[in-house]
Amino acid sequence: MKQVAATKKLSDNGRRTKLSKFKADQQELKVRAAWHYFIEGLTQEQVAQQIGVSRLKVLRLLAAAREDGTVQISISTEVDSIIRLQRALESHLGLSDAIVVPTSDQTEASVAAVVGHATGRYLSSELSSGMSVGVGWGATLKVCMQSLAQLDIEKLTVVSLLGGLTHATMDNPSAVAWRLADFYGTDLYQITAPVFVPEPEMARALWQLKEFRELSARARDVDIALLSVGNVSEDASIFRRGILEFSDMSSLRKAGAVGDVLCHFVDDNGEIVDHPVNQRLMAISPTAIRDVPKVIISSGGRSKARIIRAGVAATKASVLITDVSAAEAILELPPLARVPGKKLARRPSAVEFIGP
Repeated sequence: MKQVAATKKLSDNGRRTKLSKFKADQQELKVRAAWHYFIEGLTQEQVAQQIGVSRLKVLRLLAAAREDGTVQISISTEVDSIIRLQRALESHLGLSDAIVVPTSDQTEASVAAVVGHATGRYLSSELSSGMSVGVGWGATLKVCMQSLAQLDIEKLTVVSLLGGLTHATMDNPSAVAWRLADFYGTDLYQITAPVFVPEPEMARALWQLKEFRELSARARDVDIALLSVGNVSEDASIFRRGILEFSDMSSLRKAGAVGDVLCHFVDDNGEIVDHPVNQRLMAISPTAIRDVPKVIISSGGRSKARIIRAGVAATKASVLITDVSAAEAILELPPLARVPGKKLARRPSAVEFIGP
């Protein structure tokens, strides 16, 4: 790094005098500390190690750099508008955290790629040893699993919140949980049954089995639940990938469904609709995870605004990761009336997840 030249200042009598060697050295330390912290993204502890001073000294150097103009922070118009969207969503839906990312277009692949990437970064920042994570499915979460950070984690437990398919493919609802467990080399608990069984009686009988009762209890006890949502349309994964028939769409809409949360079809208020499809499910109910400390919904696209809002209502989610178009559309819908309660502290670094 280039040495910082001793600067000059005006003395009381108007003459220019050179800074003393001590002050010049302090100026250099201040610039080096600011560079490491603001440009290279090091922590204050790491900066202290780099320049050979205490963490308290780094704190003072950074404060001085801001006060004297060495560091000037500006927020671009795009980032400013995104932060405003995030804060508006938090208020509108009663969230602790909203992360909004810009997308180049509204195709499913583009939205899933950007929102999924942000979700992977966010999830990686939240995981720690000994945690238990419940996982849903969807194209966005599939991308999320490709954006995870390598972490030194021990005793992480992953719980799949949905059953699977007898014909296992990359789009199997239980595959996302498997990928998370495989990535970190952890234990995985699965609902070893088709996500939809032929008859409601069969679903009820399976849920009475000891193994499934235990898994249901384990799902309610996770530290983090990560899920996505889908709308009732031909583009929705649940129909497009043949998990349900296209012929079911009409009757689901008539029943008031705006989309699915963990394959449970819900109305605008997040209430599970009365429909035979919902009675054949081998998946954890969205209402069952309402007491989970952190429920994260990851989904985007303007067409999903209603089901994203409904998903937050159904699960009492505290975190939403979505895109700009969906965020703007959600704000056009009525706000959610959330019961006051203990909210998680807002993450000041949410905007970090906008970047690539």
